[in-house]
Amino acid sequence: MMSFRVSCLAAMVCLALAGSISPYPVSAEQSIFVVPAISTSKNAGRDFGLIVPVLDSDEDGNLRSVFAPMLIHNSFLGVRGTANYYHYWSGGKQLEAVGSYTEEIERKLIFRYQDPGFIEGLFFVDIGAQFFKNATKRFFGLGQTTPESNESNYTGREIQVHWNLGIHLNDVTRISVYQRFRDVEIQPGGIDDEPFTKNQFPNTAGIGGATILGHKLVFQYDSRDNLTSPTAGTRVEAFGELAQNLDRRQIDDQLYFRYGFEARHFMPSPSKRYIFLIRGKLGLTSGNGIPFFEQSSLGGENNLRGYGRDRFIDKHMIVVNVEERIHMFQIKILHVNAELEVAPFVDMGRTYRDFSYRQFDDWKITPGVGFRAIVRPNLVSRVDWGYSKEGGAIFAGLDYPF
Repeated sequence: MMSFRVSCLAAMVCLALAGSISPYPVSAEQSIFVVPAISTSKNAGRDFGLIVPVLDSDEDGNLRSVFAPMLIHNSFLGVRGTANYYHYWSGGKQLEAVGSYTEEIERKLIFRYQDPGFIEGLFFVDIGAQFFKNATKRFFGLGQTTPESNESNYTGREIQVHWNLGIHLNDVTRISVYQRFRDVEIQPGGIDDEPFTKNQFPNTAGIGGATILGHKLVFQYDSRDNLTSPTAGTRVEAFGELAQNLDRRQIDDQLYFRYGFEARHFMPSPSKRYIFLIRGKLGLTSGNGIPFFEQSSLGGENNLRGYGRDRFIDKHMIVVNVEERIHMFQIKILHVNAELEVAPFVDMGRTYRDFSYRQFDDWKITPGVGFRAIVRPNLVSRVDWGYSKEGGAIFAGLDYPF
């Protein structure tokens, strides 16, 4: 399975280094790039178009904002127009706003604001809302052994709202209260060659959609040297969530629980040219009638990178990731300091119905390599390729996978 989107900064840096494009200065601190966007994906089809990133930086080369309009033609869904805007302040505060309209089915509106030093550094604040219709989502059924021939397609129409308020107990420890609202509808997909998920899995929990209200308590220990582009330190997070499916009629079936634990550790060389990273993550759900899109999943850009998103879904999940981030070189493109990084990796994981049966059998292992363009301290752009028995996957994004 493949899911690939050209990341505007990765394309910009790679093409600039190759001499294929030239940046145009708008002012002493602003640059414009014209970047061809060409990609192919088994899941999402072929894309062809243009991205025009406008980068604004300060006199020291630190990135302050990115505005990136895009006009893309997709082989499945037609013409897509997107406007991306990111703004960065000192201290890790940042804002993200995205709007996208596609000729067929897909829509997207995103707003998110984060401030890790709210009210003189006492609190962490994260608020956001989004509406989207993703017409290329896949579902193979529940369980670790679902065959590739079970593949089906649907459009996930979602409305999401969340807020997160945390209090810093000290420089590295935080406790947060998090609430989320999620409304999901399962609609016909945009891939004519794949069966509609609703027809193929009519009795799966959540196939008729759901309205979820979640209440989460989070503990976090974080000694990393930077939130967006860390090079050293440790991050540990544990959470427990009580979730309510407001569409269920039986009171006993409305409630279910989600738990999670994640640990990451960065081991840099003295020069920080080489950074070895190991990460482990555990996800658990308990209850009856839990929608399939609320259960633990593996596959995608953030865990098992050799498979498409949500390739394996079940109540519980374990994943271990190791990668070596290797700094290659740094280049200054007008007023922007950019670094190029190569990261070979291995991902290992499994989903479970319960932990009493074949706990160490049938683990999925996906080796691969990533390429990252970094504008410290605010922006990371990446393209990761992972191999699997189902053909592998390519992912791109404006962040690290973990």
